[in-house]
Amino acid sequence: MPIISVVLAEGRSTAMKRDFIRAVTDAAMSSLGVRAEQVRIILNETPLGHYAVGGVTFAEANETQEVSS
Repeated sequence: MPIISVVLAEGRSTAMKRDFIRAVTDAAMSSLGVRAEQVRIILNETPLGHYAVGGVTFAEANETQEVSS
């Protein structure tokens, strides 16, 4: 029974997350030879203020882009 943990930056729609979960489940089924009911997926959504690249959070980067526009 595969347990797949995914970390995503927050902000995606429910429909997008459902589509992603289905696609990951399909990939696990085809590559691991398991049934859909055996696949466990845990989605962890990280607030943009808790996710950074190069010392700048995504929240800060978004604020900067909004001011520049």
